[in-house]
Amino acid sequence: MQYYSLLDLSPIPEGKTEVDALANTVGLAQAAERLGYHRFWLAEHHNMPGIASAATSVVIGHVAGATEHIRVGAGGIMLPNHAPLVIAEQFGTLATLYPDRIDLGLGRAPGTDMGTARALRRHMEQADSFPQDVVELLGYFGAAKGAQVQAIPGRDTHVPVWILGSSLYGAQLAAHLGLPYAFASHFAPAMLEQAVKIYRRGFQPSAYLAQPYFIMAAGVCAAETDEEATRLRSSQQMAFARLRSGAPGKLPLPVEDITKHIPGHVLAEVNQALGCSACGSRSTVVSQLTQLIENFEPDELMVTGMIHDPAARVRSFEIAAGVLKEMQVAA
Repeated sequence: MQYYSLLDLSPIPEGKTEVDALANTVGLAQAAERLGYHRFWLAEHHNMPGIASAATSVVIGHVAGATEHIRVGAGGIMLPNHAPLVIAEQFGTLATLYPDRIDLGLGRAPGTDMGTARALRRHMEQADSFPQDVVELLGYFGAAKGAQVQAIPGRDTHVPVWILGSSLYGAQLAAHLGLPYAFASHFAPAMLEQAVKIYRRGFQPSAYLAQPYFIMAAGVCAAETDEEATRLRSSQQMAFARLRSGAPGKLPLPVEDITKHIPGHVLAEVNQALGCSACGSRSTVVSQLTQLIENFEPDELMVTGMIHDPAARVRSFEIAAGVLKEMQVAA
């Protein structure tokens, strides 16, 4: 493991507003920089009452302006929602303002419900143009000599582009294009092992990357005791269950006994989806993260976690950073 990084969804806790969520994101990014995290990524989600990072590039600029050296980026931008030129201009502008600090992760899913997807795109394309759109976007970031359409700012910025995925499709595309790959194992771990094998075996060296580079995402909820971490994690479990049932909302307050709030069969599905994770005291988190890293050998681990109390969330990532820094040194 070369680096450890952090993914934030700008959660909006129950009893709080979007103003609070975005302020918490800035505070977390500043803490992440202090704690040695390599990157701080934000994700595009729309029409979600509990997530404040819908205008992802705007939030990235805000976070980059409030920090000094940590890399800031998208994990990710859902490219089917956008014209590649617009994304090239947005991230080219960010890279011009914050040189050598901006990353662009690209996803293929809409990141929302179909009604909102229609509102975003205004018309729905039946054909899957994601691979072509990625190639077009890469072109805008390169040398634009003679090109009729150019991204300004954007040309010659060479913003690092990542392919994100939770299935085998993204692994195959990232390998074919010779791009780095990040797997969304923090909420969809089922195909993780197979996707990593496909990516590494099929990787074709490119002008962007000589060797495969794989980020594994994992949930983390760390506290002083196993019991307190389990209690804090219940907020994310309830939020995920509500999302799966079609009733998304703000991030709930934690509860003492999650089994009293989520039916058993639903809780089993939630725990399976969130299974690529570490939850507990420092010693428990050490054991669980060690197992994950030994099993999948990521080049980089990106941790994430939804905790209602922003101070407890910072503390969780502080504990995780201490653990991961020791693993990094040992490696």
